[in-house]
Amino acid sequence: MNAKRGFYNVVFGMIGQVVSIALGIVIPRLVLVSLGSETNGLLSSVNQALVYLNLLEAGIGTATLQALYKPVAEFDVNNINCVMSATNHYYKKVGKWYFSATLCLAMVFPVLIKSELSYFTIFSVVFISGLSQVINFFFQGKYRILMQVEGKSYILTNLGTIVNVAASISKIFLLLNGFSIVALQIMYLFFNLIQMLYITGYIKKKYTWLDLSVTPDYTAISQRKSVMIHQISGLIFQNTDVLILTVVCGLKTVSVYSMYVMLFGMIGTAISTVNSGVSFAMGQTYSVDKKKFLVLYNVFETYNMALTFSLYCVANIFIGPFLMLYTRGITDIRYVDKILPFLFIATYLLSNGRSAAQRVIEYAGHFKLTQNRSIIESTINIVVSLICVVKFGIYGVLIGTIAALLYRTNDMILYASNKLLGRSPIKTYLKWGSNLIIYIACIHSFSKIYKEMIWSNY
Repeated sequence: MNAKRGFYNVVFGMIGQVVSIALGIVIPRLVLVSLGSETNGLLSSVNQALVYLNLLEAGIGTATLQALYKPVAEFDVNNINCVMSATNHYYKKVGKWYFSATLCLAMVFPVLIKSELSYFTIFSVVFISGLSQVINFFFQGKYRILMQVEGKSYILTNLGTIVNVAASISKIFLLLNGFSIVALQIMYLFFNLIQMLYITGYIKKKYTWLDLSVTPDYTAISQRKSVMIHQISGLIFQNTDVLILTVVCGLKTVSVYSMYVMLFGMIGTAISTVNSGVSFAMGQTYSVDKKKFLVLYNVFETYNMALTFSLYCVANIFIGPFLMLYTRGITDIRYVDKILPFLFIATYLLSNGRSAAQRVIEYAGHFKLTQNRSIIESTINIVVSLICVVKFGIYGVLIGTIAALLYRTNDMILYASNKLLGRSPIKTYLKWGSNLIIYIACIHSFSKIYKEMIWSNY
């Protein structure tokens, strides 16, 4: 059953990603042409600011995932209900706080940034964008976690693909007909409501045994505070760049940054979709059969690194000519750059390449034991970024990210190998080394053609 669900998760996940990538390439171009780089930068800044409000979630989701692996593997209905009841209780509290925080952010955000956009426009974009997450906390968040642990992510993926297609077609229609960014956000909220109604209806029909009125088992997700520290560090790490650029360099620079994140991030999301398709099986196996898990871990680590390096190698080769075509006619800021692709790809290689080690730490529930290491990673990122951004601009924030990743990626590999897997980390480093050599050889082979055919004409 797990193998079948894992197959479905990967296949439907990849189909969804292909559709999302196709639509994701079209819409930002329309936003740039129709509304300008400043509006595009605003969307990126608002999204990053709202991500910080997810700290109110306080690690509940990840702690619930870890707590559900064993009872779901054994189909212990009573324990599942107790854990879900506790999660439901916490999520409703978070939903109330998130709504209040969104309203406050919507009022303050227009004052904090320099923009030619009106106060009402910025306020509306922030508030309407935040309402989608409020809906998630109140209604569907807990159900998504349960379906993910059971290996039914493919259902959520298929639903997301359908909603994404419908929403994207609507966005294209609105942009081509001159509607404002506020209208686009209202439309996006509408499709989130439809998605919520489907998920709640599905749960009521398929999970008749689920009872959220039972006595909550708060101890099962007691590690949420330690998880929250990891989340705080992770959010700071992942979103510091945009906020620093917003304050120091302006929304147009943020638009450039977000363009590279969008393109390279699509690849990262595709890899994450494949990995998530089998993650539930690995999490359940870790709880009941460590010997079998070690075999799965070695396979996962090998294919994840090979997939990551190969896809980003192709991306490195074609990002230049693609951006030249994609941003043609946009003159308010330059998007094509020789150095940025290498810096961005370095961050994604380091981040995605450590995925196997990161997952085993989560399966083991070693959140509290590794929280200080996560804090150090975020500190390195902030300090180096703030120092370098003044002199190097957008390059500076990426240098800070790379510095932090070099520390934390090595730390995760050593921790997972020595303390959880009982094996030498040399195996992992050999995989890193072999993939890196092949990557460099491929890039070097194309470098002369790349230089003569592309940069000589730019």
